[in-house]
Formats: sequence, C-alpha cells, structure tokens
Amino acid sequence: MNSSLVGNQSGRPFCLLAISYLETINFCLLEVVVIVFLMVLIISGNIIVIFVFHCAPLLNHHTTSYFIQTMAYADLLVGVSCLVPSLSLLHYPIVLSESLVCQIFGYVVSVLKSVSMASLACISIDRYIAITKPLTYNTLVTPWRLRVCILMIWLYSCLVFLPSFRWGKPGYHGDVFQWCANSWNTDPYFTLFIVVMLYAPAAFIVCFTYFNIFRICQQHTKEINERRVRFSSQDGEAGEAQPCPDKRYAMVLFRITSVFYILWLPYIIYFLLESSNVYSNRVASFLTTWLAISNSFCNCVIYSLSNSVFQKGLKRLSGAICASCARQRVAKDSSTSRSKRSSNGCHV
Repeated sequence: MNSSLVGNQSGRPFCLLAISYLETINFCLLEVVVIVFLMVLIISGNIIVIFVFHCAPLLNHHTTSYFIQTMAYADLLVGVSCLVPSLSLLHYPIVLSESLVCQIFGYVVSVLKSVSMASLACISIDRYIAITKPLTYNTLVTPWRLRVCILMIWLYSCLVFLPSFRWGKPGYHGDVFQWCANSWNTDPYFTLFIVVMLYAPAAFIVCFTYFNIFRICQQHTKEINERRVRFSSQDGEAGEAQPCPDKRYAMVLFRITSVFYILWLPYIIYFLLESSNVYSNRVASFLTTWLAISNSFCNCVIYSLSNSVFQKGLKRLSGAICASCARQRVAKDSSTSRSKRSSNGCHV
C-alpha cells in the first residue's frame, strides 16, 4: 500500500513532491513544471517523426518503419494524455470523478507504454530475421503480416492491463491524483501477472535477438576479413580489417534499447518493491514514473535519427521548408519594393 502518500491537509494542494509547495502558489509547482516540460518534448518530438514519415514515402519501404510509426503514435498519445494530470495539478475542474479519471489515465498510459515496449521487441525480431534469413526475409515479413502484428500489439496491450480496474493499480501513472495515491493500491499478484505477461517476455526477446545478432555479425565480420586478407595476399597488397555494416547497425540498436531499459529499470524495480510492501515513497513514485514516461521522447527520436534513410528524409524536408520560407521572403520583399516604387511615383 502507499502508506507514505498522504492526503490533502490544511487546505494545501495535494503534491507528491512536498518541496514543490509554496505558500504563495496554490498548486504543485514542481510537478507541473516537470510534466509540462516532458509533455512539450514528447509531443513535438513525435510530431516531427510522424511528419517525416508521412512526407518521405521512401521510408515506408523499410519494414521497421511500421513499428517506428506505431511507437511514434503511441508516444504522441502519451504526451497528449499528460495534459490530464497537469490540468488536475493546476486545479482545473474535472467533469468525471477523480477516481475514474485517474484509473482511466493510468490504464491508458500503461497500454501506450506497453505498445512501445512490444514494438521495440518486434523491431529486434525483424532485424533478427533479416540477418539470419536474408534470402527468405521478403516472403516471411510482408506488409500484411506487419499490419496484423501491429494490430495484435494494440489488442494484447489493451487486454493485459484491462484487469487493473478490478485487481489494482497497473503502475504509478495516476498517483498525481490524490485518490490514486491514497486509495488505489497495487496487488502483488497483478504485478506478477504484468511482469510475466509483458516485462519479462519483452526483455527476454530483446536480449536474445540482439545477443544473437551481435554474435552473427561478429562471425560475418571475421569471415569477410579472412577473405579480404586471402585475396589481398594473392594480389600482393596488405588487407585491412573492415567492420561489417550489420554490426554497426546492431550496435545502434543496442544503444537505443539500452536507453529504453535504463529509463524503465527504476520504474520496474520500484513497482516490484512497492507491490511487495518492501518500500514505498511518494518522491520515488513520481520520479521513476516520469523518468519512464520521458522515454516517449527518447525511443522514437533516437532510433529514427540513427536511421540514415530517416536523416535523408529529414534533411529533404528541412530543405524544402527553408526553400519555401526563402521564396515567401523574396516575394514579400519584391511586393514591398513595388509598393515603395508606386508610392514614390505618386509623389513625383
């Protein structure tokens, strides 16, 4: 239970971070600043990703783009949903009851983060198939199967967290609401259910696929270098070791996945400790929750900016925007100069 989370006392606003309360301000200042800052970053970052994918059709020829766009839309919805707790902390009137609002908010954010986590696992599977079965990849991974897989990700995420309305809190996304912090408790069995059905399988898939991808890339690099040395010695030229492109891509994926789990690990650890009544702290609840939510800004942006095709599309779009702005500026300057010449002609 959240024994350390206290309710509203002496007319002061309910704040998870006690240091955020000021006598001259009647709302949770620090919580609002953190949530609004993350909300702006998440929304703006994912809008850029979605805009580039829609305006650069060549990106859609890559199968991973399906999952990247899925993550971008899910993370964009996370940013939009952050508007709910920020308005609550600013004491805007809520039409529905606080208990229902915080339960729905916690469920929605949990589902959206589950979609992102499952999409990362699917990306690792996609890259694993591409490296282990390159000849049959196009027949195994088709656009129709990808769409079915994305639909299954959304359905599965919705079903996994659906029992939260009866079994207990699915996470700490709703603890900015006083009712969720004090009355909506975690259930150890439901926590175990989420770990077994979501966190553990996703982590296992990511670790298994990237470990094997890295091992296969090392083997390919060794074979390529041996062949280069053999042919170079026959030609009388010194051969230089060349890294495998797949290995470089695997390292990029490894760094991206590491960022995801580094941001999520404190949240998962605190979730397990609090569910088992080992440790409970309202500051830790808030910080670990919003640290995990900050990944909605990091995962898609980092992955997409590491993709050379995405970078080309972003450069083309930025160039087109700059060219359009330059044309508008030239047209405005020319119209201004014409108006000046006409006015000078009238005064002659």
